[in-house]
Amino acid sequence: MTDRVERGFPVEEFEARAERAQRMLADSGLDALLVCTEPEVRYFTGFHTPFWQSPTRPWFVVLPLSGRPIAVIPGIGASAMAGTWVEDVRTWPAPRPEDDGLALLAETLAEHAGPGGRIGLPMGPETHVRMPLADLDALREEIRPKVFVDATHVVRSLRMVKSEREVAKVAHICSVVSDGFEGIPMLLSAGMTEREAFSAFRMDLLRRGADEVPYLVGATGPGFDDIIKQPSDRVIVDGDLVMFDTGSIFDGYSSDFDRYYAFGWADDGARRAYKTVWEATEAGLATVRPGATTSDLWRAMATVLDAGGSLGNSVGRMGHGLGMQVTEWPSNTADDQTVLEEGMVLTLEPGLIWAPGRMMVHEENLVVRAEGAELLSRRAPAELPLIS
Repeated sequence: MTDRVERGFPVEEFEARAERAQRMLADSGLDALLVCTEPEVRYFTGFHTPFWQSPTRPWFVVLPLSGRPIAVIPGIGASAMAGTWVEDVRTWPAPRPEDDGLALLAETLAEHAGPGGRIGLPMGPETHVRMPLADLDALREEIRPKVFVDATHVVRSLRMVKSEREVAKVAHICSVVSDGFEGIPMLLSAGMTEREAFSAFRMDLLRRGADEVPYLVGATGPGFDDIIKQPSDRVIVDGDLVMFDTGSIFDGYSSDFDRYYAFGWADDGARRAYKTVWEATEAGLATVRPGATTSDLWRAMATVLDAGGSLGNSVGRMGHGLGMQVTEWPSNTADDQTVLEEGMVLTLEPGLIWAPGRMMVHEENLVVRAEGAELLSRRAPAELPLIS
């Protein structure tokens, strides 16, 4: 498959992100924002590299109240960061455990926050600080009387609502994965091992145009409740179900949805469970609109699951945000209460236990539009499909 969506973003995309963040910082009485994790650094700069898989070096970006972000990064990343819209790139020869960028970072923060300045740093759920705890303690002391203040609301608000360019990237990888799922009957057969099936599907997604398939989980068997495990050498037989759930990547943006198939035939319990989670997803889709809440989505789906005889749901939520990461804010739970806005990209993922040790989940990806849900994944069939 050839790419139908532009890679990267123009400078105006990053300018808009920075300006929105700077308005929120000013409204919150913050002098600057510090981010140090891969998605936040990439969101504000466009710096995109697999080098984040190495835990050795910390990386920092400071967003002042006006102007472009400032990168405070290891020297090995200087050339790559210089290729982004960032103009001020400050480096040190990392790794240097005795001072791994702290003095340089403290100096940068001092330039953009007054003596008693308030520096935003994400501290809440689904965030983390990517530096050693001892370094964070030392940095707090170094910048006194300036203080770090929780700025989770800034990055959360920004990243939950996607631009049309971001939506296009998610839509593209969802199309690639939808093609892959629809090709499963020609790809898999009874007699394969679970490991062979997983490998075949991963390679097929890459051939179809996914840049990466970093997240692929699932299971095979007559029923199962471990849906996040690594594949085994178990041999697939007629009467088995297979479930694949993948977060595949295109240009740094992820899909996240699953599909079930049955080999040869499926028993009545599996068919009923599949129909129930499919109908629960329909109820969720019908509830999506600006002004509704994630808890409204949860209740709509839970009502159908309960009516269908669900024995429970151990997953903890029925969907979540999606974008640069396979799971993002918000969560579709009974008490999350996040208000939906146009441009939010979400998953709906109802699940139920239909017999002891047997779980059925169903997932679709969508973007919230003024008129309701626009599917990004192609809708799964209403009846459990078979592989003959």
